[in-house]
Amino acid sequence: MTLAQLQTTEPFITDGGLETTLIFQQGIDLPEFAAFPLLDTDEGRSQLAGYYALYLDLADRLGLGIVLDTPTWRASREWGARLGYDVPRVASVNRHAVAFIADLAREHPALTVVLNGVIGPRGDGYVVDSTMQPSEAAEFHALQVRSFAEAGADMISAITMTYVEEAIGIARAADAVELPVVVSFTVETDGRLPSGQTLGEAITTVDDNTRVAPAYYMINCAHPTHFLSNLDTEQSWLTRVKGVRANASRMSHAELDVATELDRGDVADLAALYAAMRSSVDLRVVGGCCGTDVEHIAAIAEALTGADHAHDGHGFRPRTDGT
Repeated sequence: MTLAQLQTTEPFITDGGLETTLIFQQGIDLPEFAAFPLLDTDEGRSQLAGYYALYLDLADRLGLGIVLDTPTWRASREWGARLGYDVPRVASVNRHAVAFIADLAREHPALTVVLNGVIGPRGDGYVVDSTMQPSEAAEFHALQVRSFAEAGADMISAITMTYVEEAIGIARAADAVELPVVVSFTVETDGRLPSGQTLGEAITTVDDNTRVAPAYYMINCAHPTHFLSNLDTEQSWLTRVKGVRANASRMSHAELDVATELDRGDVADLAALYAAMRSSVDLRVVGGCCGTDVEHIAAIAEALTGADHAHDGHGFRPRTDGT
């Protein structure tokens, strides 16, 4: 299967920082930083639908495709257990998540929408605590992977990967169900993964240890200033990077982990940094991570395409009313 975002020169967008938007801008409590329990109530589904509608509307108005994520970054067995979800219920909520975003996509029939099943790390998204070997990681994440395949997802993304063995395991699990997979690594302020590996080493290692390599790689949950210097290279691994979902803030992971207020950063500066990246990276997918919202994604899309969202009469400002 060739993914739609790899068949066009115009970038596809994603959403921004789902959890940080819901918590800090809409005042929604997300225990364990998990958004997936919202799928279990009418109110929660309405809150999620309102959040995603902003990005679907943005893609519609700018004539861009969208990679539409399931709200399942924390919907694995162990994170689910912390929230009272047994294994069958975890599988069910992952399938439900795909059906949920598919219903949203049907409300925008003119849009090219890629249904993306999101998998987060087994542990913390900022540090490497306990690690798994690839075979263990494949077994651990197989529950989500199979659920996404059964529900009709177009692809799977492993988001905020901190070390290579877990990424290899997820890629192998996706291969087993014949779904394309994207691996997105996070980096520290020095541009290295939390494991200490360089981005190039990590990408090369995953490619060399998977029968079917990931469709492409992304970088997420880091500010562009943390990794821009790493992209100034002619090494072949850089051609494998096709997407960026940056943080709004220039703060380190450690600083963000203890932050009590949202740092939205400088929207225009972030968009300019994305535009600068395009001289070295073939950006097919652009979006945001912690601290970003629809205003950031609109500015990034405008910077990359020349579209003008500021004068369309709608105004892409973040909602703060919970709708």
